[in-house]
Amino acid sequence: MCGLVGYTGTDISPPAGEHLLARMNGTIAHRGPDADGLWAEPGIGLGHRRLSIVGLHDGQQPMASADGHHVIAYNGEVFNFVELRAGLEERGHSFRTGSDTEVILHLYAEYGPDCVQHMNGDFAFALWDRSRQRLMLARDRVGVRPLFYTEHQGGLYFASEIKALLTVPGVSAEIDPFALDEIFTLWAPIPPRTGFRDVLELPPGHFMLVEGNTRRIERYWSLDYPEQGDAGDTRPEDEIAEELLALLDDATRIRMRADVQVGAYLSGGLDSSITTALATRHTAQRLATFSVSFASAEHDESAFQQIMSSTLGTLHADVHCDTNDIASCFPSVIAHTERPLVRTAPAPLFLLSGLVREHGIKVVLTGEGADEVFGGYDIFKEDKIRRFSARQPGSRFRPLLFKRLYPYLPNLQNQSAEYLAAFFGAKSAELDDPLASHRPRMRSTAAAKLFFSGDLRKALGGYDAAETLVGQLPEAFGRWHPQHQAQYLETRFLLPGYILSSQGDRMAMAHGIEGRFPFLDHRLIEFASRIPPRLTLKGLTEKHILRKATAHLLPERIANRTKLPYRAPDSQAFAMADAPPYVRELLAPKAIERTGLFNPLAVEKLVAKAGTSGVDGFRDNTAYVGILSTQLWDRTFSSSAGSRLTAAA
Repeated sequence: MCGLVGYTGTDISPPAGEHLLARMNGTIAHRGPDADGLWAEPGIGLGHRRLSIVGLHDGQQPMASADGHHVIAYNGEVFNFVELRAGLEERGHSFRTGSDTEVILHLYAEYGPDCVQHMNGDFAFALWDRSRQRLMLARDRVGVRPLFYTEHQGGLYFASEIKALLTVPGVSAEIDPFALDEIFTLWAPIPPRTGFRDVLELPPGHFMLVEGNTRRIERYWSLDYPEQGDAGDTRPEDEIAEELLALLDDATRIRMRADVQVGAYLSGGLDSSITTALATRHTAQRLATFSVSFASAEHDESAFQQIMSSTLGTLHADVHCDTNDIASCFPSVIAHTERPLVRTAPAPLFLLSGLVREHGIKVVLTGEGADEVFGGYDIFKEDKIRRFSARQPGSRFRPLLFKRLYPYLPNLQNQSAEYLAAFFGAKSAELDDPLASHRPRMRSTAAAKLFFSGDLRKALGGYDAAETLVGQLPEAFGRWHPQHQAQYLETRFLLPGYILSSQGDRMAMAHGIEGRFPFLDHRLIEFASRIPPRLTLKGLTEKHILRKATAHLLPERIANRTKLPYRAPDSQAFAMADAPPYVRELLAPKAIERTGLFNPLAVEKLVAKAGTSGVDGFRDNTAYVGILSTQLWDRTFSSSAGSRLTAAA
């Protein structure tokens, strides 16, 4: 994995272009600490920061094809590059290097923009076609690798991170108030929106072609499910489980390809344990594994991590994380996410990637994606219970099932059946809402918007983030099974927008670490989309078919574990007498007034409450972290949010 920057469509001279590229490149040096490269000619320039993983000595970028017709700057990995290269050689292509970068150049020469259809990987790239004077920007199917762009004075500028674009003269850091509303509703902006009004994100599974003044964005991959009347995969359960394991094992095998040592994150949960167990099959070395341990028993899973490490014989190391650690690194976390957060969960992962770097490892496998692909989240169970309850509204038993779902939420355990029915319940008509599965979480998160300032509310003008989300749903969405609808919402929006971005790429690359995700191999995603929901969520047992396929790989205590969501201490990390000075400074009434995004009096009351009795409840916890992170974000990227807010309205 690496980082890229570039521009096209400007009259900037090549020497001046290289100067600009060097400045842009310098902001993302953390993504590629091993080498850097620049290339420019009239009207086009590419820059690259390299993290050397494949083709250590001959993969420098930007890379030109042997005939000079094509030049590429590329971030990520094409895991099936060995097979692609063999196929291209049969077609008469000759290679000069052992890198996967050169494979993309030859793929493009053979297939043009359709080259992305042949690639199994996590990637973002910019490829200049000299003969056609055409630029192609592309991003992988699920959005593992980021790619942003901005248009300014007729030119198009692009980069792996927004901070590089903000160095372009004239590109503004004005906030997008609608993005802020989306973050405080959905945890992330809806693509192509970012937190900055002038900067857009190329959505996952899309490419852009730029030719002269023409710019066209096309989708080349989309997630699809059978219609409700379609039975999907009707084979016996054992056959489905067998093919699932074969696909997952191959996805892991090709993600072990590297010219450097590959490690693994091991949280102690089902998904990372499966990934780690499969990884040990495909390495001759003793696998290095890494995890986070927490000071609070509520969040700590180190006992399960030790069980898996001992079983597999891995070389295990962990980083111990307490509230002070989270508060101390949070400014760096926000600088890398480039957006506000409503949770501190990325912070321990920032510390974890630092531990990996200290051990000399550049690549780690992780278990992300399994919950989306195989129905692992509590939100899927919650929706199932709500639909049962809607059919039996008089039942006192079904609302109590919510307590079984959330044993780690003590406040919920104290609630009556009547309260639970009122909060989680739904009438049959409400379940026709395309966002029915996610409405309770969206309402809970959006309650924190009560702290928005009058100016921000005015700028929003009644904007509805949920309505925007509905507008991006595919036409077939309403014909899918409700569980598939919920899985689509997680996979299409929250996964790339938050999990793979704020918790994934940004936290790993902060220390020059590449994360790889076997569960997000597109072959596995497409296969799983045909599995009937009754085999992924069987009763209230999540990921049933995945458990069945992999039970023999794991100790019983791990294989039969009920999923616990990854969480970290949130507001309690900052509401302490010895919190870092920035917390007090940024939450002070004058600082809140200066940014102009939140109600100073409401924030003052929240801070006072946190300092005495502590923040209690989902709304206030979300608000505290969201407000603090927004203040940090504004301080990091600009010092005049209020004036920018007026301009954005």
